Amino acid sequence: MDAIDLTPKQIVERLDNYIIGQKNAKRSVAIALRNRSRRLKLSEDMRDEVAPKNILMIGPTGVGKTEIARRLAKLCGAPFIKVEATKYSEIGYVGRDVESMIRDLMAVGFKMVKSEMEDQMRGQAKEKVEERLLDLLLPGSGDKAAAPNGGGILGSIFGRKIVQQKDENGEVILLPDQSQDAQNDAPKNAAASQDMKETREKFRQMLREGKLESREVELTVTTGPKAASGIGIFSGGNMDDIESAMQSIQQMMAGNKKKQKTVTISEARNILTEEILDNMLDADKCAEIAKERVEQSGIVFIDEIDKIAVHGESHGGQSVSREGVQRDILPIVEGSHVNTRYGVVDTKHILFIAAGAFSFSKPSDLIPELQGRFPLRVELDSLHKEDFKRILLEPKNALVKQYKALLETEGVNVEFGDDAIDRMTTIAEDVNAKAENIGARRLHTIMEKVLEEISFEADEHKGQTISIDAAYVDEKLKDISSSEDLSRYIL
Repeated sequence: MDAIDLTPKQIVERLDNYIIGQKNAKRSVAIALRNRSRRLKLSEDMRDEVAPKNILMIGPTGVGKTEIARRLAKLCGAPFIKVEATKYSEIGYVGRDVESMIRDLMAVGFKMVKSEMEDQMRGQAKEKVEERLLDLLLPGSGDKAAAPNGGGILGSIFGRKIVQQKDENGEVILLPDQSQDAQNDAPKNAAASQDMKETREKFRQMLREGKLESREVELTVTTGPKAASGIGIFSGGNMDDIESAMQSIQQMMAGNKKKQKTVTISEARNILTEEILDNMLDADKCAEIAKERVEQSGIVFIDEIDKIAVHGESHGGQSVSREGVQRDILPIVEGSHVNTRYGVVDTKHILFIAAGAFSFSKPSDLIPELQGRFPLRVELDSLHKEDFKRILLEPKNALVKQYKALLETEGVNVEFGDDAIDRMTTIAEDVNAKAENIGARRLHTIMEKVLEEISFEADEHKGQTISIDAAYVDEKLKDISSSEDLSRYIL
């Protein structure tokens, strides 16, 4: 089932597999996603009037804002990109071009559509790849090369072997051999052609059965980076696009360099598949579909937006830079036309999800125009002991499952007792309360400290089962958790 057709409940259920708690944030994201597909079902006039309801997530670090975005990227069937607002202000007043987020989103959309189109053509390309591989294994065994009576067009016309002769001016010409030998050779050539054909079919069968994967062949490959698509080569008008365009021009002037390379059949299959798919792909059609998809269902996640909020009465250069970034982002969120190498993209119906901890600022510190463009506000809850316990055990990618799987590769079986889990979550909550609250990320540090010795000496414990209880956790963390000053730096 395509993610874009999932109901809000189904979206929340899938997010629950990886993210503990944060019910309100999940619901808001699920509704926003569902509204994307609802809008596409409206009449054209009404569809154009329905603007996306952008979301602002507010909550401390480590509570799941970025994880929701990351999981959404995998779940969502629409072009998706995550950017950090700080990258647009990190170089004084200039920063990176804000419009680059839309160009990056368009590149993601193009890659997505290209991959889908290649998957559709892969079956057709498979037959061509097979023929090319057989040509490499049996040079001269193709239909043209194996044709009787000399092969080629002239051989087909004259039905005889072709010989070279000189005319009265000394020029070399091709003529059918009139000798009796040529006529006698015809049955031999036909028999040889039949033998070659049978051999080719035997090799075809072996190829399909995977018996020739390790055999080496010589393949002509194109060296150097592939030239970028020429679609809208100078359309961007920015340094990224200009640099890309200059590289494309250099590659065109230099031409394609080819060289012989010895590879296995397995490697040759991959190389030939990519080459054939590139030739079959219609880049213009691919760009057209990607542009439509980005405009109608694209999603941009802007993280760390609190870092560009201007708080207090500061009027220094840094605050000017931050406010300038906000004003640059504003037209993109409101709806504008951005030049990309694939064409002009309208951002009016792209969904924007912004997130920030807002520890030293608040949403009202953003400029009013930008605040108004994020009408949905969702506050994510801080995590506590019970949340940490669920994070360690319940998600599909739970930390306990990860560490057990890692150590099992060394033949070590690690068992976590309930008291050990309880003790680690208590320490995580205490350290977050006393030092900086970094949410669930604290669990990563604690787990590393607890398992440090086992991980280091794993090869010596091969075949053993190691049980971890509360006493073991206290032993590994006693010096750290007991000292507030140490925990501030180490945990």
